[in-house]
Amino acid sequence: MLHHQDFIESFDKYKQHYVAERDIEIADNFSISPAAVKSQNRAYKSVIKLDKNFHIYIHGNREMIEHGEDSKGRYYKLYFNNEE
Repeated sequence: MLHHQDFIESFDKYKQHYVAERDIEIADNFSISPAAVKSQNRAYKSVIKLDKNFHIYIHGNREMIEHGEDSKGRYYKLYFNNEE
């Protein structure tokens, strides 16, 4: 299930375009294969390895990490609630 309003709106627009372009119907609810979920989970990184000897270990909410690129290069922004 999508939780961010921007993602929901983007998906709805894409779905409307896809349905109209292909003249098909897509159900609002459908089941997801457990095997597909397991396979997709492997794609998420639990360790981000950057350059040499710099690793970021992720054990929580991946929405607290932002990835981007600017004139200085590629970057990660890490957000947190408490520093321990």
